[in-house]
Amino acid sequence: MMTKAKSKRAESPILASVHEAATGLHRIGLVDKSTMREFDALCLTAVEPMAPEEIRALREREKVSQPVFAHYLNVRKDAISKWERGEKRPDGPSLKLLNLVKAKGLQAIA
Repeated sequence: MMTKAKSKRAESPILASVHEAATGLHRIGLVDKSTMREFDALCLTAVEPMAPEEIRALREREKVSQPVFAHYLNVRKDAISKWERGEKRPDGPSLKLLNLVKAKGLQAIA
């Protein structure tokens, strides 16, 4: 069962309202689990690949050093350096966190 807090993660206020309504309907048994999963998926923050210059600009926007940024993302400092130079590309949870920081700021993952 989803909570109201989950609906607040939706990127648009309209989608958040629809999700909140669906959650209420799910709670009383009028929306099934499968349909509720679809609503939950709609409210997730999109994960898009990021170019090296985007990662550097994001870190600079947040006014943190590579070691501090690495600490927030729970990766090694050399990973940030390699991402910013284009030697490696972030993926999985790291890419998800970068997208959250891009959308909502570093405080979203603090």
